[in-house]
This record gives sequence, C-alpha cells and structure tokens, in this order.
Amino acid sequence: MAMLDGTVVNVALPRIGADLGAPLAALQWTLNAYLLTLAGLILLGGALGDRYGRRRVFLIGVVWFAVASAACAAAPTIGVLVIARAVQGIGGALLTPGSLAMLQAVFHPDDRSAAVGLWSGLGGVSAAVGPFLGGWLVDGPGWRWIFLLNVPLAVLVVAVAARHVPESRDESATGRFDVLGALLAALTLGAITYALTAAGGGVSASVWVTGVAGLLLGAAFVSVERRSPEPMLPLGLFSSRLFTAVNLVTLCVYAAFSGVFFLLVVQLQTVSGFSPLVSGLSLIPVTVLMLALSARAGRLGKRIGPRLPLTVGPLLCAGGVLLMLRIGPGASYWADVLPAVTVLGCGMVLLVAPLTATVLAAVEVRHAGIASGVNNAAARAAGLLAVAALPALAGLSGEAYRVPASVDSAFHTAMLICAGLLVAGAMVAVTTVRGNVLAPEDHRPVAEPDCQWSCGTNAPPLDPGHVDAGTAEGPATGTAAGPSAN
Repeated sequence: MAMLDGTVVNVALPRIGADLGAPLAALQWTLNAYLLTLAGLILLGGALGDRYGRRRVFLIGVVWFAVASAACAAAPTIGVLVIARAVQGIGGALLTPGSLAMLQAVFHPDDRSAAVGLWSGLGGVSAAVGPFLGGWLVDGPGWRWIFLLNVPLAVLVVAVAARHVPESRDESATGRFDVLGALLAALTLGAITYALTAAGGGVSASVWVTGVAGLLLGAAFVSVERRSPEPMLPLGLFSSRLFTAVNLVTLCVYAAFSGVFFLLVVQLQTVSGFSPLVSGLSLIPVTVLMLALSARAGRLGKRIGPRLPLTVGPLLCAGGVLLMLRIGPGASYWADVLPAVTVLGCGMVLLVAPLTATVLAAVEVRHAGIASGVNNAAARAAGLLAVAALPALAGLSGEAYRVPASVDSAFHTAMLICAGLLVAGAMVAVTTVRGNVLAPEDHRPVAEPDCQWSCGTNAPPLDPGHVDAGTAEGPATGTAAGPSAN
C-alpha cells in the first residue's frame, strides 16, 4: 500500500488539479503533507512498535492508512485532500517500519535473508506496477480510485496479519518516547516547507516569519535531542565523518530525484501531450533496472568500495537528467524520454545499494537500525523540501502549471538545478568517502549491502541483517523504514 502510493499520486496530479481547481502550491502540498508526517514520525512509529508490539502497531497503521485513503478518495476540495494526506502519512509512519521489523523478529536467521529478499522484491513490484496502474485508473474510472484501492488491500492485510503473524516486541525497550523531538522535527519541516512553497507566489512577510520560525524550531530540535536521555535522533552518530558525508550525499541526490519525478509527469502531460497512462509508463524503465541490477550493484560496491559508485552514480544520473532537456512539445517517447530515464536508472542502480551499505558501515553494528532510519528520514526530508522549493526556483507558481509554455520553461530550469544537485552529491562523495567502506577510525567487519534483491527509488531501503529484534543485543529495526512513497 505504502509503496504503491509512492508512485501513483504523481501521475494523477495534473488531473487532480483540474478537477478540484487547485493551484500548483496545493498540488505540492498533496505530496508534501504525506511526506511531512511520514518523515517526522517514522522513527517514533518504529519505537512504538518495539514497545507495544510490532504487529499491533502495524495493524493500527494499516487501518489508519486505509481510513485516511478513503477520506482522500472522498475529498470534495483540495484542502480536505491535503489534510487527509497528512493523516495518511501518520498511518504510513506506523505501518512501514513494523513490516520489516516483524520479519526480523520472527524468522530464523538462516531464513531471514530470503524473507527480506521477498519483502524487497514484492515492494519493487509494487513500485513498478504503480505508474501503470495509476495512469490506467486516472484515464479510466478517475483519480479517486488510486486511493480507494488501498481499502480492499487493507482488509486483506489485516485478515492475514491477525491470523498468521505472531506478536513481537523489544523486551529491553525502556525509557520515555521522544515525543517532543518528533513534534519539533515535524514542526520544523512543516514551517520550512510552507515558507518554500509560499515563496513561489512572492517573498512576503509571512514567508520570512515562517522561514525564520522553522530555523528556530530546528535549533530547538537539536537542543532537545542533545539533552534527551532517549533521543529520536542520536546526534552522536554524526561524530562519524563518513556517516555525516554519506547523509549529505543522500540529501543532494534524493532532492534531485524527487524534483525530477515530480515535474517530469507534469511536463509529459502538459507540454508533450502524453496521457496519464503513458506518462506513468515512462518511468517503468527506472524501476525495472533497479529490480534487475541492484544485486550486482551491491556486490560491486562491496568489492571495489563505495567511493567510485557514489561518485559515478550521481554523475550518470545527472547525465540522464540533462537528456531530459530534450523533452518538450511533440517529444517522442522512444527518441527523447526512454534514453533519458534509462541513463537515470543506470545511475540509480550504481548509486543506491552502495549508499545504504556505506551508511551502515559508518556506525557501530549495534546502531545499524537507527542509522538506517536516520538515512531514510534524510531522504524523505530532502524530497519534501525539493518539491516545496523547486517550482519557485524554476519560476512556476499559481495556475501556470496548466500553461504549456510556462511549464516547459520551468521544467528546463528545474532539470538544470536537479543536475547541479547530483553533481554536488558526487563532489561530496569524491572528497569525503574513502576508497574502502570503513572510515579510517573504524575497524569492524563491513556491513553487507541491504539492497541485494531490489532497491526503492524514493528512499533508501534499510538493512535488518545486523540487529536481533526483540533482544538486548542491538536496536530493533522498528526504527527503520523500507522504500516508501514519495
């Protein structure tokens, strides 16, 4: 459900805007309201599962997600849709970390890799089917069905999980929840996102006030996390230069990916005249390449070290994004779109698995779960801010997303910005990441890449292979999230 929603909503945005009379800023919030609550609460959702039972919190999240999805489908106005999407993100924050943590807790170590491989593979299938299914539904019964589809899926999941999935929890979990930290994180992201989105209509006093408030809330968040005995974000992780550097790379590349996936479907439908179905299908080569080649990329990164993949991968992605400058009025899918998304997909294959493995190798093994969760949250926050800021930077606002000439001009500017972000990510990698996986001060066995079967295109998949959920030997993976939706 979560992975499917990550790829179907983008395809529907132009039609949602037309049906509900929504300006571009409202469409941005249709994506960002979901990402905001998901990114701000996903670590807290994992902690709740560890404490009160992973199956219980997972099932609550599934029901919550389904009810919010039905509200999205019934939304009479864009404002109601945005609120329902924010509520849907809370459900996603409850169910996403629990899905992987339950596998970690109940499968024997000898069978765990196969179970996680199937989890990852089916998630990749969901992501691949999403654009086609979303385009077909938008062209057929209508965009509301992309949300209604979650309801029967939720009924099936609840029935199976309640009957066949055993309960598990971390018996060693003690202390208070960092509710204040989670609240400050969400408020920080919300204020900054609002300021960046509103800036598209002009920099007013409210934009400045909200932006400054976001920065102050961010400072308060850092102060609270530094003093909290049970912080949501352990700042000590960033004492590793490698961990900090790879998260900077994550911020750069996932901001670029989110910007590309957000604006490309608008360009294809508004400027090139593609139908929603064909626009959705245009992105399938990226997912197919990720499914087919992620295992090899993970093994390659382990053999040669992360520096070369983390440098060449973003540069190859930047080349694919620059090829998208050819997409305009009368563009051909085969001559203009397919080469660009294929090159982008090849770059993502080379980049994603070594990126996640390097994050895990940069910290002690007992911190693998929280390190994965932090990296996942960084990717989601990067996407959130990119969707908010990119249209304003490219000069697209208000109702201009319905005017082909305005969209075409903004798209070309935005793709240059996204290519620049990818190059910046490559420069960070080449100057800060060593040739081997471990930082110089670390002398531990190298973490295995977690993307041995498939890797998500919207956020880094997480590795459950180094923690024993439900024991005191390490943090349970309930703090982590798999590839979700952007």
